[in-house]
Amino acid sequence: MSTPQLVVHHDKELMAQAAAARLITRIVDAQASRGSASVVLTGGRNGNGLLSALAAAPARDAIDWGRLDLWWGDERYLPEGDPERNVTQAREALLDAVPLDPERVHAMPASDGPHGTDVEAAAEAYAAELAKAAGPENHGPVPSFDVLMLGVGPDTHVASLFPELPAVRETERTVVGVHGAPKPPPTRVSLTLPAIRSAREVWLLAAGEDKAQAVAIALSGAGEVQAPAAGARGRSRTLWLLDAAAASQLPRSLYPPASP
Repeated sequence: MSTPQLVVHHDKELMAQAAAARLITRIVDAQASRGSASVVLTGGRNGNGLLSALAAAPARDAIDWGRLDLWWGDERYLPEGDPERNVTQAREALLDAVPLDPERVHAMPASDGPHGTDVEAAAEAYAAELAKAAGPENHGPVPSFDVLMLGVGPDTHVASLFPELPAVRETERTVVGVHGAPKPPPTRVSLTLPAIRSAREVWLLAAGEDKAQAVAIALSGAGEVQAPAAGARGRSRTLWLLDAAAASQLPRSLYPPASP
């Protein structure tokens, strides 16, 4: 696993714009070298802020949107179209504005879908979809995502892996149903740490003073069961994209000057 690298921006707007530009470059490079690219999206204010910045970026047209696979790191197990679902928010922020191939937009199941209230069956179905997309060159039963993005919660959770809950301890399955999440809604679907660590690059996004303690804990050597963000690593790169407020409790020696 890669060693975390930090990029600290002056504020959340600059962070979102710079992260969007970085993502465009990464997607274009992957498409140039392999013909297609795969990205795992995250929800929350920082994930949606990045997507909105990407929608507004003139350089977004450099992406061949028809050769991009989109996946999700987690999802609230709610009915299709619910405004709280990550995919609903992503469509509003970006996806409805770009020419994606619908077959390559891999939304997680909804609670009014074929699995009904059985979130474990929904998780198994998404795991099967990941396994079907994984090729012989991939590391295990998930594709080698080019970029997997995660928002960092104030309690250090990433995706829907919350401190001390069973999902963060999972070592075999790639997708799990989450019950009793400490933030609503309590029922969710989430990638596990083994699936997250299959990605070439993992980007962790955090902005705001309410994330500062979580960032400091996760980067201080905490264990992944107590601080799930500490266990989110990419195979070739782990990038923490922060604003100054989220980095405010880190030692200055740990991160570079704010990026333009």
